[in-house]
Amino acid sequence: MPNKTYKIAVIQLNLNDVAENNLKKCISWIKDAAAKGAEVILLPELYSSHYFCQSEDTANFSIAEELYGTSFIAFSALAKELGVVIIVPFFEKRMAGIYHNSAYIIDTDGSEAGLYRKMHIPDDPHFYEKFYFTPGDIGFKAFPTKKGKIGTLICWDQWYPEAARLTALQGAEVLFYPTAIGWHPTEKEQYGVNQHGAWMNVMKGHAVANGVYVAAANRIGLEKYIPGTEGIEFWGSSFIAGPQGEILAQASHDKEEILIAEVDLDLQENVRQNWPFFRDRRIDSYGEIIKRSID
Repeated sequence: MPNKTYKIAVIQLNLNDVAENNLKKCISWIKDAAAKGAEVILLPELYSSHYFCQSEDTANFSIAEELYGTSFIAFSALAKELGVVIIVPFFEKRMAGIYHNSAYIIDTDGSEAGLYRKMHIPDDPHFYEKFYFTPGDIGFKAFPTKKGKIGTLICWDQWYPEAARLTALQGAEVLFYPTAIGWHPTEKEQYGVNQHGAWMNVMKGHAVANGVYVAAANRIGLEKYIPGTEGIEFWGSSFIAGPQGEILAQASHDKEEILIAEVDLDLQENVRQNWPFFRDRRIDSYGEIIKRSID
């Protein structure tokens, strides 16, 4: 019978352009999180490299990994060693010319509990992801693991209530969001507070509307790899929220940290019993949601 409680962790890190260093760092931090009692552990988006989408450069495709390569081998062994679930976001080479922004969900025995491919792909200044990533084609999924049933969405997915809803409706108890989000330094003073607030508010809204836990793992640090630009200052602030949107743990803007919180399935059920949003959904009236716009 599944446990009624389990501990989840998000790891907030400063990552660079040397894959071997990032791998060693993440392994070390995951071991630390497991030693602190974490049972399901989340890394930031595209853990193995700097955020290369700040420019459109075909040389960056060399960073990508084929399925079940270096990242899977390393973290599969680590998950089995520690007896934890690890969510590993990576740059996937599916075949020549088709690449995805993906995440392995690796179970406690080292097996693959699931694979997620980022569905929503942005194209903003210095977030030129459409150049690199084909949109995911395996849909929104909830993955049964030996610790709990979890869902994974990636960064830009976090703005879409449909993604959260469809994942929660499949039984996900936690929505995990590996992310790489930050400020353009020239905009920070004018827009920074509102941008960061919107990011937190939308995900707290997913927690409330679906009665789920939400966990986001972000990067920190100024990543300035493109000559003539100011780079991106990743704003950290990783957090874990409960099913009423309450903040259970939150990181700073600029320090590497581990956040740990407990998932309590009895609490989740109590919240859903008292705020029965799933019960009261008018599924007979939502057909037009699949339209681009409603004229």
